[in-house]
Amino acid sequence: MIEISVDIVDDKLAEETATLVETLVADKVASKIAAQDPTLWGPDAESESAIRLGWTQLHETSRPLLAQIDALRAELHADGVDRVVLAGMGGSSLAPEVITATAGVPLVVLDTTDPAQVADALAGDLTRTVLVVSSKSGGTVETDSHRRIFEKAFTAQGIDAASRIVVVTDPGSPLEKLATDAGYRKVFLADPNVGGRYSALTAFGLVPSGLAGADIATLLDEASAAAAVLSKDEDTNAGLVLGAALGVRHSEGAEKVVFANTDTSVKGFPDWVEQLIAESTGKQGTGLLPVATEGTDAPGFADAGDDATATAIGTPSGAARVSTSGSLGGLFLLWEYATAVAGRLLGINPFDQPDVEAAKKAARALLDQPPGSDSGEKPSLVDGPVEVYGGSGESLVDVLRSFVASTPEFGYISVQAYLDRLDDASAALLRPELARRTGLQTTFGWGPRFLHSTGQYHKGGHQNGVFLQITGAVEDDLEVPDRPYTLGVLQRAQALGDGQVLKEHGRPVLRLHLTDRAAGLAHLVKAVQEVERP
Repeated sequence: MIEISVDIVDDKLAEETATLVETLVADKVASKIAAQDPTLWGPDAESESAIRLGWTQLHETSRPLLAQIDALRAELHADGVDRVVLAGMGGSSLAPEVITATAGVPLVVLDTTDPAQVADALAGDLTRTVLVVSSKSGGTVETDSHRRIFEKAFTAQGIDAASRIVVVTDPGSPLEKLATDAGYRKVFLADPNVGGRYSALTAFGLVPSGLAGADIATLLDEASAAAAVLSKDEDTNAGLVLGAALGVRHSEGAEKVVFANTDTSVKGFPDWVEQLIAESTGKQGTGLLPVATEGTDAPGFADAGDDATATAIGTPSGAARVSTSGSLGGLFLLWEYATAVAGRLLGINPFDQPDVEAAKKAARALLDQPPGSDSGEKPSLVDGPVEVYGGSGESLVDVLRSFVASTPEFGYISVQAYLDRLDDASAALLRPELARRTGLQTTFGWGPRFLHSTGQYHKGGHQNGVFLQITGAVEDDLEVPDRPYTLGVLQRAQALGDGQVLKEHGRPVLRLHLTDRAAGLAHLVKAVQEVERP
């Protein structure tokens, strides 16, 4: 078993952290979290905290799932079904993606509304496919759309759709009733006392991962070993040390946490932890903005300034102020404890997400418009294969320079790509290019995936971000059965809806629409390479 650990490179930070840990130990914060004491985050948070602390015991309470998942996997394999597609957003997809990538087992993750990416998943061998529909609320629009599309596709190939759909949801959700009425293969009910971003070790994380072939029993064993340490009121408690370090740095103006994964045995961990931190702390005008980078030598990490804390997941790095290491199950629990501790130190409720619904409501309002209605939005500039909405300038380079210049001191750039993260993967190059050229902390998110993750921080956290939306032309759209919109229409509504909410918060939003995706991305990357912050 790999022991979890936290290493603080900076001597001053280590000293300040140790002093704060003494207070946390005296207040018995660790043991109270483990005992699910809802009073730790103040009276305003108590009612929510009382129904959101089940994650502290999942290493034990989730064990009955193991036999059920193993049995279902054996049944599916006996039927020749061994390809797992997961339809889920946020906490329903991020943890399974990390678990299966770390285990080296295949899992097709659908957390997108891009028609081409969904079509790619449909193009796989449906005779060997099971669809896991995963939604805590049971009403997630993206996940419901995927379910409808796959159900129709299964039927079109003469496959009994109900036998190929497995559901993970909370008890009493609309999805539970729908699945029961439709006779779907299996319904797993998750612990309702665990929020989505803390749900890695619930049915949401374990069912798709276990069906895909990951060793989820060992994952729980790893978490159990970590829990024995993290629940103790001791000054060596890694959860207290990490949470205190984040709290100290935030009090000194470091409102961003920059991640690099240096542990080659753990895959994609920053993508999971960014939701945990952003949704838990980004509210009431405060919080910690997670910035996932490409490595310790990447722009943003290697040059993290006073407004950011460089954090390595894995072996300590000379560039990191803080590094954490351990098994995957241990790391899940370590960061959950640390985030809960940081929430207490920041004076916020780490278990709610008050600003997440705003973008969803705005998108629904756009979808409710009559089919074919024109939003009235016209490009302010067309530069080759790129249409510009919301910016000013005589060229794309001018527009980008003006946009970057609108970033306040200690602000950040958020790049949001409503594209296909498989075929349009080069969009991710924009993050390091912008960070390198501007010297600003820069995040990157695939839309609408990030709406269920860092989207909370964008509206509720420190209001110093500027937002670059990238949308693209849809060549082959997909109908959503029994719904008055296509995936392409939904994708556009999500981008415009979130942009509208950000503008209402007074934030600069620039949308670049690629009339030709490949050519547009190449054109955009080239333009970014000519941009520097004034």
